[in-house]
Amino acid sequence: MSMNCPSCKQGKLKPSFIDDLFRCNTCNNCGGNWFYLTDYLHWLGKGKSVLISETSFERDDHDTKNAMLCPITGQIMLKYRISNKSTHRLDLSPSLSAIWLDKGEWELIKEEGLSRQLNQIFTEPWQRNVKSDQAKETLEAMYLEEFGESDYTKLKEIRIWLENNDKKQAMMAYLLSDNPYTTQ
Repeated sequence: MSMNCPSCKQGKLKPSFIDDLFRCNTCNNCGGNWFYLTDYLHWLGKGKSVLISETSFERDDHDTKNAMLCPITGQIMLKYRISNKSTHRLDLSPSLSAIWLDKGEWELIKEEGLSRQLNQIFTEPWQRNVKSDQAKETLEAMYLEEFGESDYTKLKEIRIWLENNDKKQAMMAYLLSDNPYTTQ
């Protein structure tokens, strides 16, 4: 049975392999790949244990506008961020544990050193770390803009020094006091 491409909607998915490693179906028009997580896990030597966990997934407007339908079930596929540094999102059909990779995404995954961790991308801890890393980068950029590079570097050094000091609380009180040399 030939499936229509969930991405370009013009091509047909034909049996193929990703890098001669594991089975997939490749679109004869856009070059995207559709495969089952079990085939990927078999390649990894993990047998058929699917490591996808249920996760609370937040969609944004970008995801909704570009939502893909599973070529088998017709259900909306969920999108998962690879990392906070990449805008690429991988599409998962959760009911089938099947993945869609746009052309070039497997190469990106390999470049990021994630080819042997693909299944982990779809877990709640992975997605939580992506969000946490993104928040940290945003706050770091905000502090850098607010304080300037030189002062921000000094502040980080002081913070590390204070964190490791037994008298941290007394030192913080001294720093925060308008006049530490008075009892008023």
